[in-house]
Amino acid sequence: MQILVVNPNTTASMTETIAAAARSVAGAWTEVVAVTSSMGPVSIEGYYDEALAVPGLLVEIATGERSGAQAAIIACFDDTGLDAARAMANIPVIGICEASLAVASFIAQRFTVVTTTERSRVPVEGLVHRYGMAGRARVRAADIPVLALEDPTSDAVPKLRDEIARAIEKDRAEAIVLGCAGMADLAAELQREFGVPVIDGVGAAVKQAEALIALGLSTSKRGAYANPSEKPYHGALKSFAPGAVAGE
Repeated sequence: MQILVVNPNTTASMTETIAAAARSVAGAWTEVVAVTSSMGPVSIEGYYDEALAVPGLLVEIATGERSGAQAAIIACFDDTGLDAARAMANIPVIGICEASLAVASFIAQRFTVVTTTERSRVPVEGLVHRYGMAGRARVRAADIPVLALEDPTSDAVPKLRDEIARAIEKDRAEAIVLGCAGMADLAAELQREFGVPVIDGVGAAVKQAEALIALGLSTSKRGAYANPSEKPYHGALKSFAPGAVAGE
């Protein structure tokens, strides 16, 4: 089976980290194809970045589906463009926030998401509510710019460790969810260090994508995720008219 993993920001080095995390958990029968968006912000930190990352994300998912991908993963913890992608695509599309919260709920009653900045914490908190986990999950920000995770000379990882320690002590967290795809390579090390499950959303999404493919399930096209009605789009978004971006 082939799974497409899309980094919806334009930082290729982060895609390499994401791809390694995805391949480390994928089954021997799974081909992981990891791609970087060709347009949009270098990192996604808040609502504005998220909105402008969606067009590039949709292009990559449409291209991947035409090339044979059987499922797609959006490797941003904001679940950037998830609803739009599900409406456009005819393959299952999984967001790493939704995937990691689901996995956490299997193994812990109380858990904490540790994300990057306060600007990112608020949208993630909204997703926690949307996915029905508000009674079980807290969201913390470690005051880390996303791109600092790519810089080994920054204080990003010590700050992340400090926030995890606070979550375990103050929230009584039984598990930790890493709230950024750029943290994917840290999960195993942090789990050993803190002695609680540490969940990386990329890995969680890969295993759920494999399950959906094996079960022969995809996104329902009845109701909310029905393919969008064809109509003209104008200006810079002309090529994103329903059917055009998907190459129909």
